[in-house]
Amino acid sequence: MTESTPPTPAARAARRKRTPLVIVNTGNGKGKTTAALGTLMRAVAHGFKVVMLQFIKTTEDPRFGIYGEIQSAAKLGFEILPLGNGFTWDTNNPEQDRQTARQAWEVCKEKLLSPEYDIVALDEITYAFTFGWLTTDEVIETIRNRPAHMHVILTGRDAPPDIVEMADLVTEMREVKHPFTTRRVVAQVGIEF
Repeated sequence: MTESTPPTPAARAARRKRTPLVIVNTGNGKGKTTAALGTLMRAVAHGFKVVMLQFIKTTEDPRFGIYGEIQSAAKLGFEILPLGNGFTWDTNNPEQDRQTARQAWEVCKEKLLSPEYDIVALDEITYAFTFGWLTTDEVIETIRNRPAHMHVILTGRDAPPDIVEMADLVTEMREVKHPFTTRRVVAQVGIEF
């Protein structure tokens, strides 16, 4: 279904009869964001209104250009909103990173509380917990107050125990072997971005 053929009111009503889930993709292995994107892609095919909000990625990274998932989402007719400053674990300005995460969270709350969306994905949100930019309590409270039809996906390493406890489905990606570790192969177009 494309943007030019919106779902009928009857189709939208049928979708809202679902059991909403909170899904967490965590772990030290690759594939957390990719799994969330796969779910969003599948949902869009059924006429769901979806959005991914990215906590770390910026609109355009000087090293990589525009991320592939953003380009694909535009072609498929759904939103990905990069709300971060880039890869912040090497930051020189932790206060700016905290402010950026707080601003990102305000956008996320707006989307999570809007009846417009069927699925909201919070990509790499666990880093906001790890670095102390957000509390799990505020995120859990907002997720619990979301519209009754909405699924939520959270991604990132080291999902805190209370996020795991709240979730309905938790998948842990485990790294078994990585080309950077074994052969120093760096991030590549079409694989990592």
